[in-house]
Amino acid sequence: MATDGRSTRSLSQRWDDYQPTKSTLGWACAAAVAATMVAGFSWGGWVTGGTAEDVAMAASNTARGELAADICVERFNAAPDAAARLAEFKSISGDYQKRQFVEAGGWAVMPGETTSDRLGAQGCATALAA
Repeated sequence: MATDGRSTRSLSQRWDDYQPTKSTLGWACAAAVAATMVAGFSWGGWVTGGTAEDVAMAASNTARGELAADICVERFNAAPDAAARLAEFKSISGDYQKRQFVEAGGWAVMPGETTSDRLGAQGCATALAA
């Protein structure tokens, strides 16, 4: 069996001698970019700008509602007739009616606003019911 000299060289020797063309390098770079993007968006937790904005908006709305609920509870408890109002509140049966009671009392109106914060009023009603 005849050998042509190539099969007797080691892998490292063949690797050292390899000279890719510009076309091969270009395609290799493009494939690496595509693989990085697929891996990043699939498993790396990358998101588009629109998705990031939606997530940030949802988080800010939730945080604002939680803050409004805390302020509402503090205002409710600071009222001079808080004990009587709490007894009246606890006698209400439905969640919707409890939220309306909090909104009507004005405790869920945030500083600088003219109307009550609905998410804050719901959180306030939930906290007061507990």
